[in-house]
Amino acid sequence: MYALGKVLSRFINFLTVISGLAIALMMLHITLDVIARNFFNYPLPGTITIVSYYYMAIAAFMPLAFAEQKQAHISVEVITERMPKWLQKHLAGWMLLFSAAVFAALTLRSWEEAMSKYGIKASVVQGEDSLPVWPTYFVLPLGCCLMFLVVAYKFIVYLTSQPSGLDTERAAPTVDAD
Repeated sequence: MYALGKVLSRFINFLTVISGLAIALMMLHITLDVIARNFFNYPLPGTITIVSYYYMAIAAFMPLAFAEQKQAHISVEVITERMPKWLQKHLAGWMLLFSAAVFAALTLRSWEEAMSKYGIKASVVQGEDSLPVWPTYFVLPLGCCLMFLVVAYKFIVYLTSQPSGLDTERAAPTVDAD
């Protein structure tokens, strides 16, 4: 189990780096478009489509599993914080199963949509060009599938009480408490 968690963790970290690169490329692309538009009166063709369909999809959906791995998703514990610790632990454990079911359904449905867009070779016409956007529809099922794998793995770890192997150490806060 531990080795499987390590492999899953490394794969998620790799895809998160790709997400960070997508954000950096998006900033560079937009900067170049602004420079080309303002100084040369020639905007880069397809910028809006590439940013909204490619960069943003990768930046939004690929790191979902990373946030779950690091236990960094937003949670509100108004009621559960008043419960006994043992009940909190079991409630959190069984919510992983519910989350796995939801993300399995999201994975399947988004996969169907991605295959539909692939089937018609979906594209967006911008100016004189037609930019294919069907590949970006596969980012959502990939992100949801990874999220499913993480929560399903965490549920199995909860049931078996074995060491996880997932890199769950949270990053240190960047805001000074002074």
